Amino acid sequence: MRHVRWALPLAALTILLATAGRAGAAVSEHDLQAKMAYCKTCHGVSGRGFRGGFYPIPRLAGQPVKYIENQVQAFVDKRRTNNVMFNVAHVLSPDMVRALAQNFHDLNPDPLGGAPKGPAAEGRKLFEAGLPPDVPPCAMCHGADAKGKDDFPRLAGQLYDYIFVKLKNWDKERGQKPNNPDTSAIMEPIAHGLSDAQIKAVAAYVSDLK
Repeated sequence: MRHVRWALPLAALTILLATAGRAGAAVSEHDLQAKMAYCKTCHGVSGRGFRGGFYPIPRLAGQPVKYIENQVQAFVDKRRTNNVMFNVAHVLSPDMVRALAQNFHDLNPDPLGGAPKGPAAEGRKLFEAGLPPDVPPCAMCHGADAKGKDDFPRLAGQLYDYIFVKLKNWDKERGQKPNNPDTSAIMEPIAHGLSDAQIKAVAAYVSDLK
């Protein structure tokens, strides 16, 4: 009898923990999938990014959970400037943000591609060695595999043109509240320390990594 009494509660607890780990305790699978589908309207099939008519929209697939959560909050706080993402982000509950971040992190589609092949070899050198003494290797923060970790984003498979646009316009889109800085402050001198050709080279290299 004792084994029978515990069987149902333990089974229920297992289901509850599995559901909480995937979608967040206060987020239903239905609501999560509906929001995932909404996000993919802009961020592309399987979250691998999309080249829109006006500007490239980034890949979210495989991004670290913590990084996605931090960036959503940055849009809410207006430490990142994007009116579309502000309107999207500020209505999301913390549980939904966590669930979306985990689900996008778990996706692993092939890169969208489209980068020029020529600069990739130079880009690999910059990624692995940097430009001493002022520009450290990209791999130092983003990982040798360019898949990021915690606060540092995944660059592997990110859209070539998205990387270029962001680095070129870093001080116009990031660090908008100096009294409330985040890890993006690390990138400002690095972005300014690279020429257009060097940025394109790094972007070309990482955009085809899986």
